Amino acid sequence: MSAKDKTSKTSVSFTDQEALQFHQEGRPGKLEITPTKPMATQRDLSLAYSPGVAVPVRAIAEDPSRAFDYTTRGNLVAVISNGTAILGMGNLGALASKPVMEGKAVLFKRFADVDSIDLEVDTEDVEEFINSVRYLGPSFGGINLEDIKAPDCFIIEQRLRELMDIPVFHDDQHGTAIIAAAGLINALHLTGRDMKATKVVCNGAGAAGIACIELIKAMGIPHQNVILCDTKGVIYKSRPEGMNQWKSAHAVETDARSLYDALKGADVFLGVSAKGALTHDMLRAMAPNPIIFAMANPDPEITPEEAAEVRDDAIVATGRSDYPNQVNNVLGFPYIFRGALDVQATTINDAMKVACAEALASLAREEVPDEVAAAYRGNRPKFGPEYIIPVPFDPRLMSVVPPAVAQAAMDSGVARKPIVDMDVYKQQLSARRDPVAGTLQRIFSKVRQMPKRVVFAEGEEEPVIRAAVSFVNQGLGEAILIGREDEVKSVALAAGVDINRAGISIQNARLSNRNSDYANFLFGRLQRKGYLLRDCQRMVNNDRNYWGAIMVARGDADAMVTGLTRNYSVALDTVRSCIDTKPGHRVIGVSLALARGRTVLIADTAVIDMPSSEELADIAEEAAHVARKLGYEPRVAMLAYSTFGHPKGERSEKVQEAVKILDRRRVDFEYDGEMGADIALNMDKMSAYPFCRLTGPANVLVMPAFHSASISTKMLQELGGSTVIGPLLVGLDKPVQIVPMGARDSEIVNMAAIAAFNVT
Repeated sequence: MSAKDKTSKTSVSFTDQEALQFHQEGRPGKLEITPTKPMATQRDLSLAYSPGVAVPVRAIAEDPSRAFDYTTRGNLVAVISNGTAILGMGNLGALASKPVMEGKAVLFKRFADVDSIDLEVDTEDVEEFINSVRYLGPSFGGINLEDIKAPDCFIIEQRLRELMDIPVFHDDQHGTAIIAAAGLINALHLTGRDMKATKVVCNGAGAAGIACIELIKAMGIPHQNVILCDTKGVIYKSRPEGMNQWKSAHAVETDARSLYDALKGADVFLGVSAKGALTHDMLRAMAPNPIIFAMANPDPEITPEEAAEVRDDAIVATGRSDYPNQVNNVLGFPYIFRGALDVQATTINDAMKVACAEALASLAREEVPDEVAAAYRGNRPKFGPEYIIPVPFDPRLMSVVPPAVAQAAMDSGVARKPIVDMDVYKQQLSARRDPVAGTLQRIFSKVRQMPKRVVFAEGEEEPVIRAAVSFVNQGLGEAILIGREDEVKSVALAAGVDINRAGISIQNARLSNRNSDYANFLFGRLQRKGYLLRDCQRMVNNDRNYWGAIMVARGDADAMVTGLTRNYSVALDTVRSCIDTKPGHRVIGVSLALARGRTVLIADTAVIDMPSSEELADIAEEAAHVARKLGYEPRVAMLAYSTFGHPKGERSEKVQEAVKILDRRRVDFEYDGEMGADIALNMDKMSAYPFCRLTGPANVLVMPAFHSASISTKMLQELGGSTVIGPLLVGLDKPVQIVPMGARDSEIVNMAAIAAFNVT
């Protein structure tokens, strides 16, 4: 089956040639190996290999558990297949399975920062396969089995679990089961059913089908309430034909002999079989509010449209991305292994699988952030019949599922390295998934200790309303939305956001009893700059940024965030009309760039176009102050296109003079310049200048002009694989942050927290 055939009915389509080109262009395939330690010098190589490597070798020989400390084992999973059941295409061989296994390894890294390598075993003999894998245990922290036909997969997984002291997990079985179980928990909740009284029929007695019913039984659905069917009909006790030990374990006493018989009065249909297996007549025979998991791929047992023709009360899930409620294994395996690896689990047991399902179910009941809506073309899912399973691009998965799995491993006694502080672990996971999160975590923690009143100036905009609700829900403080109350409530209602809660208020400038006071305040600041009182009154009435900034200036709020609908410079001019520069400071923009584990502050990226030498020195001091406030010890590089006098240039001379000014000021942080960015960030290159004062790579870069700062940060963000926060506005007497136009709700929340934190 071609890629085009498989995807012709999904929301993402492509030609065969496009798929081949994707895998061929650049380096063929989808993986590369990158060293995590420097390999630039002979000393590096000596430490990495002989003779330095002998030291960890001896340490591991004395204590095998130290392999997790000195090698990649603790974060390395092998994806292993023999290609006997590739993506529903059948037995195409071990080599043909390699693109799929590489893809699986990519998903491990993309979603859970688990390093993974694919291994294709060229044998269909079960014993040979087991013996090929069992001796690989010292290399890996876990084994993910994939695309192995039934019943071989049952034997292989069970034997390897017995023979190896690391998790062995056949995702085709358990991944589908876990995600389906998560959806089932929520579907039962929505239909008011008790798990112990729920009647389930599963059509398909292969790897996934048997795993599904084993897991739901472990969750509390009684054995007698589950009927398993295969191509020959119901699997009942004493059935003479088509049986094996795995089917027999789930045989029940029943008079039903066909799938239609089994479905009479059933509450749930689990389908892991074939297109069209569930007919209209079968669906009509089910109980009220039937729950349908039609998971056959690429075409389900019944489509949601077909189900709706006869049952408008059905909740339907499929394996397809173009329908609601996709049962997608990527919601499970990366995070299950993340949690299992982090506690050095010896296995993945039922308790860990159930914990994963329950965590996923719980997450689906929470409000969905902008990142998810954006990934799905702006369609924001909301808990209900068409959203019972989280979507794969939900960034919260990383900090929700692994902790649940890890806790279950500890509680069930299979964890070799228990997690001491689960809150810290969750923070580490957030940082691992999103490089911004680690930097912001300190800010969020600090703000929660001293919550602030933050003005959300553009209060009639949906992303701003969502951000305000999230800000309050995260315990960061009170949110003040500026806008017309009816309009704010109307937008919130249409968006399905509840703003009728403590901590959220709405202010309408025209109706406020502070209106006259604010107008007079603004007039007092602008009366000698060409403005009349009526001008100031009009600005206060009509421009929410003036109102919000004056609230902060007068102490009626602690901080403000704006910018969603305004150009940065326009918003900044408005704010500066109301709020002074903090004494002893200079207003600048500082961007925070995060890439490959390195955090660098870049200034000035927002305010001063062509700074003088004096201004460059001020920018350096201000940026160093921000670095310290964020928890970094500043090493400031004054950048230019030249390095220490060569080649000469006008801007370089200004940078040189700025360094002399810092010398005279006797500042208390490391600084030097002028220098190129490569010298500032690379210690090997910096070593050519032994007189350089920096003791390590610079973490604060002062650009010679606004345009170079702006261009470089945008290039970093788009081309360099970096995450850029900001520009952060610093130097004002009261904290205000301006987000980029069109920012997402999560970006607005981050900037609101930074405003509350006050980086100045």
